[in-house]
Amino acid sequence: MDTTLYLKAILLGIVEGLTEFLPISSTGHLIIAGDWLEFNTGREASFEIFIQLGAILSVCWFYRSRLTALVREVGHSPSANRFALNLGIAFLPAAGVGFFAHGHIKAHLFTPEVVAWALIGGGLAILVIEHWVRAPTAVEATTVTPRQALGIGCAQVLALIPGVSRSGATIMGGMLSGLDRRAATEFSFFLAIPMMFAATCYDLAKSWRSLEVEDLGVFGVGFVTAFFSALLTIRFLLHFVSRHSFAWFAWYRIAFGSALLWYYTR
Repeated sequence: MDTTLYLKAILLGIVEGLTEFLPISSTGHLIIAGDWLEFNTGREASFEIFIQLGAILSVCWFYRSRLTALVREVGHSPSANRFALNLGIAFLPAAGVGFFAHGHIKAHLFTPEVVAWALIGGGLAILVIEHWVRAPTAVEATTVTPRQALGIGCAQVLALIPGVSRSGATIMGGMLSGLDRRAATEFSFFLAIPMMFAATCYDLAKSWRSLEVEDLGVFGVGFVTAFFSALLTIRFLLHFVSRHSFAWFAWYRIAFGSALLWYYTR
C-alpha cells in the first residue's frame, strides 16, 4: 500500500469538502492542490469526480428530512411543485451550456493561471455585490420565483470557468435576484444536488472504463473524507451567513488568486 498516495487522497478529500460549498471554488483549489501534491495517478480526473460525489451526498444527508418531504409532496403540494420547478429552471442554463462546452472548457481553461484570474475577478464581484445589493424580497429558499430561479441559473453558467465557484456564482446570483444571504445559500445547496449529480454522472460515464480495482482504496478514502469535511462546511456556512457578509471570502479569493498569479507567472 502506498501510504503517501493515501495521504494525498485524504488531503484532496478535505480540500474538496471544505471548498465545494464555500464561495471560493472547489475545482480551482483541486487543480492547485493536485499540482502542488503531484497527485499524478493517471486517473486523477476520475478521482476528483468521485470525491465530488462524496460532497454531494453530504448535502443530501444534511437536508434528508426536507428532501424526503419534497419528494413525497411533489405532485400534491403547490409549494413543493413550485420549488421543484424553480430548481429545474435554475438547473437548465448551466446544464445546457456545460453539455455542449464541457470538452472545450476542460481542454483550455483548467489551468492555474485561469483559476488565479477567476479567483481575483470573483472576489471583486462579491465585494461589489455585497456593497450594492438591494434589500431582499425573499427570505426563504422555498419562496424563490421562476424569474429569480432563472437569474440564479444564468449566474451558475459562469461557474463552468474553473476558479469562479459554483456556490459563489449561485449565491451572488441569488442575492442580486432579491434573496437574502441565508435563502440564497440554501437555494444554492439544493441546486447543487441535481447540478453536481448530473456533472458527476456524465464524467463517470465517460471515465469508468479506465478505473481499476486497486483504485477503490484511494478513491474510497477521498470520498469519505470529502463527505465529512463537506458536512462540517455546510453547517459552518449556514451559521456564518446569518451573522456576516461574504466579504471575508472575497478578500481571501483576491489574496490567494494574487499569490497564485505571482507563483505561476514569476
